[in-house]
Amino acid sequence: MNRIGKSAGMIYPPMFAVLIAVCSWINIPSVVPFTMQTFGVILTLIMIGGRRGTVSLALYLFMGMIGLPVFHGFSSGPGVIMSSTGGYLLGFIFMGLIYWILTYIGKEQYWSRIAGIILGMSACYAMGTVWFMVWYTGGNGMADAAVALSICVVPFIIPDIIKTVLAFWTAKKIERHTGKLY
Repeated sequence: MNRIGKSAGMIYPPMFAVLIAVCSWINIPSVVPFTMQTFGVILTLIMIGGRRGTVSLALYLFMGMIGLPVFHGFSSGPGVIMSSTGGYLLGFIFMGLIYWILTYIGKEQYWSRIAGIILGMSACYAMGTVWFMVWYTGGNGMADAAVALSICVVPFIIPDIIKTVLAFWTAKKIERHTGKLY
């Protein structure tokens, strides 16, 4: 059992949903600007596990859907989810579920945590890219997959790898003082 106590676990999903929101507001300018939102998602899953992490991700999306400004650029509402990049936001739920399943099967071993993040991120990329391809054509077919991948995935692979490494490093530093939070 961790040092904080089991009953404190009830506060983790909303607390980490807020962490994801704060990370989504941190914009790092580059040729293709990106946020630290993915870092927040990955850190959430690593720190509080797949079950609570998925609840946290669902809560984050719910907060945004009801109008709290938790998405990139302090945006909110159903319009953000229904936009061209909304599939990536919904893909976070699949990321959480995949992480949960793999870490459960792998008994929270380090390899299962890494595999959960990699496969979860791949599912998020896939869902978001298909969503973008359908959205881009207005539902009248699908945009070219190579074009969609070059716009929506390729520019984010290296930053997402960096954010993943940073999330694992941050979790290790925090867990040194708190123990596991799940």
